[in-house]
Amino acid sequence: MTFQRARSEEQRAVRRQAILDTTSAMLDEMSVAEVTLNELSRRVGLAKTAVLRYFESREAVLLDLLDDRTTTWLAELEQELARGVDPSRSALERAQQVADVLSRSLAAQTVLCDLFGAQGGVLEHNVSVEVVRRHKRASLANLAVMADLIRRHLPEVGERAELFCLQALLVAGALSAYTAPPPSLLAVYESEPALAVYQIDLQSALRLAIITSLVGFLPRS
Repeated sequence: MTFQRARSEEQRAVRRQAILDTTSAMLDEMSVAEVTLNELSRRVGLAKTAVLRYFESREAVLLDLLDDRTTTWLAELEQELARGVDPSRSALERAQQVADVLSRSLAAQTVLCDLFGAQGGVLEHNVSVEVVRRHKRASLANLAVMADLIRRHLPEVGERAELFCLQALLVAGALSAYTAPPPSLLAVYESEPALAVYQIDLQSALRLAIITSLVGFLPRS
């Protein structure tokens, strides 16, 4: 892919989207930590300096991608919750169904979980105040959407839904770092299975964390 210099806002928007799409494709092949500006610029067909005209850093690209992927995922989650939660059930039963759906949905979003895991310690560094401000506004908007989805199926959590959702996303990011062991660790597990007792299955670990948190947010009868 090669581009000529963008002359209009429409052309700049096309360049920005191409950079985001290319980064997204890279994340289907590699982890967030492995994405570099050099490889991104090579794949998108722009010089590194040209990429930096549209995004001030690698982290700025990934923050925008995190916001975009979260928005897309929440649209899918809305449908998944509608299918998976029975409104006629008790609050506890609905909490368990929400935990089932949410853990299954997040576990399938490996790239998104990797981005959440890198958000605080990596992605929110090496970016300007304006980039962080834009990202935080988008994050809060997405969190509000997610909280509304949870309240739709479990109104008992009330105003605590935002805190629950934030915790669920942070836990998903943290756990995802342990679900793809490096080759050396896999070799250890294969040679000494007893050491694999705490090897994490992301969906199972997420469900346990989510249901524990969610039940704690339900009002006491």
